[in-house]
Amino acid sequence: MKSIVFDLDGTLIHSAPDLHASACRMLEDFDLPTLTLDQVISFIGNGVPTLVERCVVAAGGDTAIFDDALARFRIHYLADPISLTTPYPGVIDMLTALKDEGFSLGVCTNKSDGMTTEVLRGLGLDGYFDVVVGGDTLPVRKPAPDPLHLAFEQLGESGADGLYVGDSEVDAETAGAAARDFALFAGGYRKTPVAELRTHFIFDDFADLLDFIRARQSAP
Repeated sequence: MKSIVFDLDGTLIHSAPDLHASACRMLEDFDLPTLTLDQVISFIGNGVPTLVERCVVAAGGDTAIFDDALARFRIHYLADPISLTTPYPGVIDMLTALKDEGFSLGVCTNKSDGMTTEVLRGLGLDGYFDVVVGGDTLPVRKPAPDPLHLAFEQLGESGADGLYVGDSEVDAETAGAAARDFALFAGGYRKTPVAELRTHFIFDDFADLLDFIRARQSAP
């Protein structure tokens, strides 16, 4: 196993504050009440269109404004995507170690390609990843297995080896559908109890994930 694919939001980065800020600005554009950070976090995981739809509905808005609301959200988010976003503690050290040890790394996220590129570049994370598969790279998004299959294929991992790392129910379902081992970051945006998810490793410290990957790699 020399290929590892990561989810982005809630896994490598704590991006909810920026998503929340953009969602609130979008709602204000339509004279709708803003939502709490916890409400917006509960909507993260299935891509920005779903996030925006859930925000509009939760704020009591008419679903007829959805297309305009999505456009407004994208304008607000791309204007300021990282001022409140940070990598989780230990992420940089882990990524650096994995690259130094010869691992091929990828990202598979439901965030759009453009937003993903802006965020990775803005946070200085883009150089760690050989492959990035976003929410509009293919006609389908996670939890369909296709985006994860594509990420591993582009990394040259044609068999069932490789590890997917994520934080949510969507990620667990995706890994299962793609028949890939799954490591769950317990500190992300998950709503379901850990015991109900299909996992091969659970961690809340990225140093522990690094140890797990090294042990897995050295196993016969």
